[in-house]
Amino acid sequence: MSELRTPRLWLRRWREEDRAPFAAMNADPRVMRHFPAPLDRQASDALLDRIETHFETLGFGLWAVEVTGDAPASGLIGFTGLMPMPVGVPGAGGIEIGWRLAAHAWHRGYATEAASAVRDLALGELGLDELWSMTAVLNRPSRAVMRRLGMDHHATFEHPALPPGHRLRPHVVHHLSRDRER
Repeated sequence: MSELRTPRLWLRRWREEDRAPFAAMNADPRVMRHFPAPLDRQASDALLDRIETHFETLGFGLWAVEVTGDAPASGLIGFTGLMPMPVGVPGAGGIEIGWRLAAHAWHRGYATEAASAVRDLALGELGLDELWSMTAVLNRPSRAVMRRLGMDHHATFEHPALPPGHRLRPHVVHHLSRDRER
């Protein structure tokens, strides 16, 4: 699956020219406030390489999201897609739906629009029985997207990759099964 389209968005495979805007987004402290730290260019490029590996091995991954037409946030605005849930968290071994958008694209419904298309693909054409999504408890915008996708709160947990006492260690995981879809 190389692309998805919604009324306002194009979810597509990554291009070499996406690396610079992707790195700028990952370096923005506002965008990365619910992650341990912003990413430098080397870490951002490594992340993009891992994303491409998922496409090669799984047939899906995190698509680049671009606004179509002449909207104020046109061009590359971030990513939305599917990836394996990490080891040591509730839902490990399952498939996570995730997103990250540049700050200039916030508050326009793009995350929900893109994630809804990915959800429908995952539970439809890809034949997945369930989806997971997790974030820091403090990340209210992403938690709201999870609810709009029809996901239910599954667990609150301490993320094992973060040290005890870290402000982002408390996490939530949401779940959606095909029989509960929307």
